[in-house]
Amino acid sequence: MKNIKVLGSGCRNCEITANAIAQAAKEAGAEIELEKVTDIAEIMSFSVMSTPVVVLDGTVVHVGSISAPDQVRAWVRE
Repeated sequence: MKNIKVLGSGCRNCEITANAIAQAAKEAGAEIELEKVTDIAEIMSFSVMSTPVVVLDGTVVHVGSISAPDQVRAWVRE
């Protein structure tokens, strides 16, 4: 099972990203653990300056914008 974190303040772009990941996982039949992280200290521990941030199994894979649908599908399939 993959662990995917969406880091951000809970803004619209963060919600869109989290929802897109959840939907892609559902469509692919992939089992994921999706976490929304809003704690600023935890976000800063990843050394990022803009959100939303997507972290896949502990590795930052996307920063600063809404993720493209193809990217999201690739994350849940990998």
